Amino acid sequence: MTTPFDFRQKVAVIAGGSGGLGTVLRSELEAKGCVVVAISRAHISDSSHITADLRSPEAATTAIADVVARHGSVDIVINAMGVVAFGPINTTSVDTVEELFLTNTFGHIFLMQAALQHMTQGSVLVGISGVIAEQNLPGMSVYGASKAATRSFNEALAREARRSGVRVIDARPPHTETGLASRAIAGTPPKFPAGLDPLQVARRIVQAIADGETDLPSGAFAS
Repeated sequence: MTTPFDFRQKVAVIAGGSGGLGTVLRSELEAKGCVVVAISRAHISDSSHITADLRSPEAATTAIADVVARHGSVDIVINAMGVVAFGPINTTSVDTVEELFLTNTFGHIFLMQAALQHMTQGSVLVGISGVIAEQNLPGMSVYGASKAATRSFNEALAREARRSGVRVIDARPPHTETGLASRAIAGTPPKFPAGLDPLQVARRIVQAIADGETDLPSGAFAS
């Protein structure tokens, strides 16, 4: 029987911690007794926030080292950052393609690479690739590809990290009302049906950490 994860005094890092899902994840983890550090590009006057552009490998390395220097460890890392764009590929600019992969894929890889260097047995890495990583959609092809690449990376990372006793969770929640679509870096979002409440998604991810799960497909988020 798997021993439930003990959240008390664990140091948790949330990339995208100032976003619609990141802020809720932070509250849920703090309620469990975690010390939470949020990382984002936003300039926030808060000792528990680090301003960093994780699209840079050096920035990811420095941010994680800063957390360890402050708190002594990194026990949970959740990547909740991301950008989205809409529109057919024949009207999608090179800059948009690069930004989608830099943020959604490269930033994720840099963060996980930096964090893994400091994590010990029992620690947890969480990547949120999203339902689009299960089935890509027209008008979202590059965004979907960047998230599918993230899911593929998480699959291999899970096997590598397991050697050190570190667990990896790939979470693929359905469309969630985080406001991300309204902040698209290009294109106009289609009319999506009502999405999930971010609180529901955050609680399901925290539950997966607690219960020793390693994969959260879209179906795992059913109410």
